[in-house]
Amino acid sequence: MELPLVVGVDGSDSSLLAVDWAADEAARHGLPLRLVHGFRWERYERALPRFTTRPRAGEVMAQHIVASCAQRAGLREPGVKVSEEVLPDDAVSALLRTAPDAYALVVGERGRGELSGLLLGSVSLAVAARAACPVVVVRGASPNVRGALGRVVVGVGDAAERTGAVRFAAREAEARGCSLTAVRAWRRPAEQGTGADAADAVDPVPEERAAAELEEAMRETAQAHPDLLVHRHTAEGPAHHVLLDAAADADLVVVGAERRQGHVGPQMGSAAHTLLHHSACPVAVVPQRV
Repeated sequence: MELPLVVGVDGSDSSLLAVDWAADEAARHGLPLRLVHGFRWERYERALPRFTTRPRAGEVMAQHIVASCAQRAGLREPGVKVSEEVLPDDAVSALLRTAPDAYALVVGERGRGELSGLLLGSVSLAVAARAACPVVVVRGASPNVRGALGRVVVGVGDAAERTGAVRFAAREAEARGCSLTAVRAWRRPAEQGTGADAADAVDPVPEERAAAELEEAMRETAQAHPDLLVHRHTAEGPAHHVLLDAAADADLVVVGAERRQGHVGPQMGSAAHTLLHHSACPVAVVPQRV
C-alpha cells in the first residue's frame, strides 16, 4: 500500500497554493492525496450539551474547507485519488499525527489568520521542525512554485543528515524529468584571512575536500539513478547563504534535518531554518534519525 501525500488545509490562500502543489506532486509520483484540517474546537464543543442534531457552525466550516479543497484537487488532477479528514486537534498536532504514515507533508507558508508580514507561519515552522517524515513548505515566486525552471537543488551536509535528503531529492528530480544540483558549502580557515594579500596564499585543501566529499555523497545516487543528470557544485560561504543563492532558480530545494533519539522539541539546522523563511522556491525538509 502506497503512503499518501498529506496536505494541511485551512482555507487560506497559502493552503490553496499548497493543495495545487500537492495535487501535482501526487500525480507525478502516483500517490493518493489526503487532505487534513485540524479543528481545534471540536473536543470542546462535543463536551457541551446538545439540544439539536444539527451540526454546529464550526463543524460545518471545517467540513466545507476540506470538501472544497478536495474538489479543487480533483479538478486539477482528475487521476489522483483524494481523501479528506477533519481531525479534532490543533493544526500542528493534527499534521504531526499523520506524519508516520505519510510519504510527505505539504503545508503553505502561513495559515489562516496569521499576519501577512510574517516570513513564515508558526504552523509551517513547527511541523517542518518536528515531523517524522519529509515536510514541504510551498513558498516562493510563481515560476518556482509552478515547477517551470526544471531544476531541483539538494544541500549536501554532514553524513548524519544528508542521506535521506539526497535520496528524496533524486526521486523528486527523476519524477519531474529535470536535473539535480547537489550543493556543498565550504569555509576558508579563519587564520588565512580575507584581505588581498591572502588571496595568493589560500590553501586549496578545504575546497578540494568539499569537492571530494560531494562526489562521495553522490556516488550512490548516480548508480541508483543512471539517467538522472546530476550537477555538483561547491561554493565558499555559510551553507544557508550558498543554498539561498542556489534556490533562486530552482523548483525545489531539499535539506536534511537531524532528529536525535530521545530529544523533545524542534530539531532543525540553521540552513533549513533560513531557507524556510527566505527561499525563492518550495523547501523540503527531510528528517534523518541519528
